[in-house]
Amino acid sequence: MTPFEMSNQTLVTEFIFLGFSNHSSLQSIFFLVFLAIYLTTLLGNMLIMLATRVNPALHTPMYYFLSNLSFLDICYTTTTIPAMLVNFFREKKTISYEGCLSQIFFFVTCAGTEGVLLAAMAYDRYVAICRPLQYPVLMSVKVCVCLVTGSWLCGLVNSVTHTALTTTLTLCGPNQISHFLCDIPLILKLSCSDTSVNESVLHVASATIGLSPCLFTAGSYILIISAILRIPSAQGRRKAFSTCASHLTVVVVFFGTANFNYDRPREGYSLDMDILVSVLFCVVTPMLNPIIYSLRNKEVKGALRKLTKTHGFSSEINI
Repeated sequence: MTPFEMSNQTLVTEFIFLGFSNHSSLQSIFFLVFLAIYLTTLLGNMLIMLATRVNPALHTPMYYFLSNLSFLDICYTTTTIPAMLVNFFREKKTISYEGCLSQIFFFVTCAGTEGVLLAAMAYDRYVAICRPLQYPVLMSVKVCVCLVTGSWLCGLVNSVTHTALTTTLTLCGPNQISHFLCDIPLILKLSCSDTSVNESVLHVASATIGLSPCLFTAGSYILIISAILRIPSAQGRRKAFSTCASHLTVVVVFFGTANFNYDRPREGYSLDMDILVSVLFCVVTPMLNPIIYSLRNKEVKGALRKLTKTHGFSSEINI
């Protein structure tokens, strides 16, 4: 588009979400479903955070990372679900330009941070299983704090870069987003100015913040599994694998849904399929994390039971 043509266009001040627009009669049902998911996510992750805080047996690096992951998942879902719930009752599902930028900033921050944090947790499991005698030194309190801080810094730097570049785009319309949230690739499609710089930075970020943690985690688990297989007794192998089974499950769910959400071909998929894939990545995954850790981790399971008894719940949670 030429500068003259751009000058004759009305600049976008708000966006209209088209997500779930194909099912207008099901808005109330969608509201109840996503409200239940959101409340389950909040409750599950808050219980994990509280259990790791009050139980001295969980004051270890692995559960320090888990507590941070739970806090991150709460932030992650709060970025998207509350606005979605409000829009279910609005005929015109809109978000302001500033609100869209804010959502992009927090969404990209949380997604990037979670990928790096999961890689840090994989390193923790690698040290615990492959170098157990050096574990107290290699995973000291200082190292753990640095790994968590570094994860957040990676997510923040990535998010600030993308958000700043997004503000340089000229958006002349249309202002309809075929989704239920604001995301960088969706905004690039609406731009009537050159997006080559944004796309180049997006590819670099996908390799550094997305692919690198995934490859590091995969490499860590190759070494972990090799070490476990060398343990002579079957009971020893089971015990070693049980310490990382929950994290491995979370890693597969997170990186699997992220890869399918961003790297699959866009042609041949309906709006409903796009929404479903994004719901799995943005909404369902944060809800599953505390459930996975509760089901597969005896320490967390025991801490949650003890926590519910201590705070006067009438019945014990059966996990």
